[in-house]
Amino acid sequence: MNRELLTQGAEGRVFTTSWLGQSVIVKQRFPKTYRHPDLDAQITRERIKAEARALVRCRSFGIRTPAVYDVDFTTNEIVLEEINDSVTIRNFIYDAVNKLQSMNSPVFMNLAEKIGKTLAKLHANNIIHGDLTTSNMLLVPPYDTSDIILIDFGLSSVDERPEDKAVDLYVLERAVLSTHPNTELFVQQLLSVYKTAGGKVAAEVINRLDEVRMRGRKKLCFG
Repeated sequence: MNRELLTQGAEGRVFTTSWLGQSVIVKQRFPKTYRHPDLDAQITRERIKAEARALVRCRSFGIRTPAVYDVDFTTNEIVLEEINDSVTIRNFIYDAVNKLQSMNSPVFMNLAEKIGKTLAKLHANNIIHGDLTTSNMLLVPPYDTSDIILIDFGLSSVDERPEDKAVDLYVLERAVLSTHPNTELFVQQLLSVYKTAGGKVAAEVINRLDEVRMRGRKKLCFG
C-alpha cells in the first residue's frame, strides 16, 4: 500500500493512502526515545484512544470532523476520512487577504460567527481540542455555506472545567492574532458569538479567559 507523506511533526506523521478502495488519511505516532519503552507505549496508546474518542464524540453531537475508519494499536495509527477539496481556514484567510478582501468584511464576520458557534457546541459537550488554530479548521466548497470541520485532535481531552475551555480559546486567539494581521474585530466577533451561543457555560469560560490572558501576559513579561 503506497503512502505519500503529507506532514511530520513532533507527535507523528500524516500520510495519504488507499484503504479498502478509498483515499484516506493515516495518522501515525512514532516512539519517543527519551521515554521508557513501556511508558511510551502506554502514553501513545492513551493518546490514540483520546483522539479517536474525541472525533467520534464530536460527530455524535453534530460537529463535523473526519470519520474514524480504523485504529491500529500495533502500528499506532488512526485511519481517517480524507476531506476532499478542503482548504484550511488559515489558507482561506491568506488567499482572501491577498485578493484585498478586508478582515472586517461580511465574509469574515460570517466565518467568525460559524467558528464561534462550532466551538460553543464543542465546549458545551466538554470536548477540549487542545490545539485550536486556523490550520486545524477546514472549509469545503462552497466556502460561504460550508460547516467548520475540525481536525487534529491529538492533544484533545474531555473536561468540564471552564479553565480548560478558556485555555482552548486563548490558544486560538493568540494563533489568529499572531498569524493573521488586522484580525482584532474577527476575534471579537468569534468570542461574542461563542458567548451568546454557549449560554451560561460559555459566559463562565469567557470570564476565565480574562484570567488566562493575564497569566499569558505575565509569562511573556517574566519568561
